[in-house]
Amino acid sequence: MTKQLKSDRRHFILKLAESDDEIAAAQRLRYRVFARELGASGPSVDHQGARESDSFDAVCDHLLLIDRRRDPASLDHVVGVYRLLRGEVALAGPGFYSEAEYDLSPLIESKRRLLELGRSCIDPAHRGGVGVYLLWNALAEYVLSHEIEVLFGVASYHGTDTAPIAQSLAYLHHHHLAPEAMRVRVRAPHFQPLDLVAPEALDRRAAMAQTPALIKAYLRLGGFVGDGAYIDRDFNTVDVCLMMDTALMSARHRAAYTRRAGFQP
Repeated sequence: MTKQLKSDRRHFILKLAESDDEIAAAQRLRYRVFARELGASGPSVDHQGARESDSFDAVCDHLLLIDRRRDPASLDHVVGVYRLLRGEVALAGPGFYSEAEYDLSPLIESKRRLLELGRSCIDPAHRGGVGVYLLWNALAEYVLSHEIEVLFGVASYHGTDTAPIAQSLAYLHHHHLAPEAMRVRVRAPHFQPLDLVAPEALDRRAAMAQTPALIKAYLRLGGFVGDGAYIDRDFNTVDVCLMMDTALMSARHRAAYTRRAGFQP
């Protein structure tokens, strides 16, 4: 496995976007994943220009995974992206993207160093491979270099019907609900309860089968969720707010997270 990772690394570049063209390439990847693949619509989707974009793009950092084997002139060489909004930037002007869905008062009033993660996506050809691993490593380095204390952001289930994912949503509520001091909540009137299944009726295997890989990855690192789900009909998703307090990560997970980023805990 290690040899394969080392062999494949040379095909990729990891960097923050430094030009309008690089941001445009990230927006094109987002369009391919969110609009073409998952059926997103609404004001952020430009079908003619094949981009998904909004006003927050101008103030965020864009972490890019670039495939060297693709032609940059095509603007399809970006195969992975994370949109990153640091708390000091958000609070100095635009606010946080997810404030439209969630009451973030518990996080904002904590005065801790926050990072909102958003618009994360991977080209289908690179899912499950070394690209995801490298993107997470780069995110870890960003978090450590900016001394981030709490990461948060919206994570999504495909589709807007909660019935097929009721076991998963209930499992999150009963086992991974955020501590009360950090428990953000979906704004009324969009609040959709997570506890759709009673604790005694939970089927963990079914819950895990219904849970997207990204959400499971954050849970393994000690992540937890806010109160309620948000039905995003523009993006054709059911959203939950994921949070991770770096101070509460287990020693084992903290060591793995920092070691992968090239830092010693």
